[in-house]
Amino acid sequence: MSPFRASAPLTEDWNHFDVHHADGVTTVTLDRPDRLNALTFESYADLRDLLTELPHRGDTRALVLRGRGRGFCSGGDVHEIIGRTLAMDPDDLLAFTRMTGEVVKAMRECPVPIIAAVHGTAAGAGSVLALAADFRVVTRSARFAFLFTKVGLAGADMGAAYLLPRVVGLGHATKLLMLGDTVGAEEADRCGLVSELVDDGALDTAVSALAARLAEGPAFAHAQTKALLSRELDMNLSGSVELEAMTQALLMKSADYAEFHAAFTGRRAPEWKGR
Repeated sequence: MSPFRASAPLTEDWNHFDVHHADGVTTVTLDRPDRLNALTFESYADLRDLLTELPHRGDTRALVLRGRGRGFCSGGDVHEIIGRTLAMDPDDLLAFTRMTGEVVKAMRECPVPIIAAVHGTAAGAGSVLALAADFRVVTRSARFAFLFTKVGLAGADMGAAYLLPRVVGLGHATKLLMLGDTVGAEEADRCGLVSELVDDGALDTAVSALAARLAEGPAFAHAQTKALLSRELDMNLSGSVELEAMTQALLMKSADYAEFHAAFTGRRAPEWKGR
């Protein structure tokens, strides 16, 4: 937990999804199963704010994002968002589209590893939330659809045109974003979009195992690895090598690095401190 806090307290109750903390893992469950967990203006804002708060809490070493019911997330709610945006003026529209992008930026900049547990449908903004996670554990019956062009919008939304080519390559990203077609989990896995493909009944077990492994591991090293993966996407080799050298020198003064040596020489498992 950050030692630096101001007047604003940490949020204990989130109104637009369920949040559960246990054993270093925070689970966020999108909870509108009757709408396939479609997002609202308020749930976007809550996701943005939760992700900003997580580094200041002392209870989270891994974050799981999932949906309740038949699917992960069907994207923005047609009635509550799309219908209302038709009547909004340009300033409000830009404020909204910037807010949705801030969610993805917060996911990538959050030092906590994020797992998207994907079952059923991940469409529109739901597919981008899964894309922005560090790991995507996906059931065999799941489906992805970057369907923005299907509703008359650019296929590039919320950073999708930045992130997707870097995950699956430009060719696959062009097909997914330009055509907006629904693709099954097997095809998504072949493209490289899937971190772990599991049977439909095995999602909870696989996600719990990965989350526990991350939560029990060296949190400081995980955070720095995530930061370097994001920052080096647009750096040249010389800059990347220098940044990695500086980061490794920093971590060599960490408690976890010393703990590894003590555990190795003492013939025991390390007890990671996360600092």
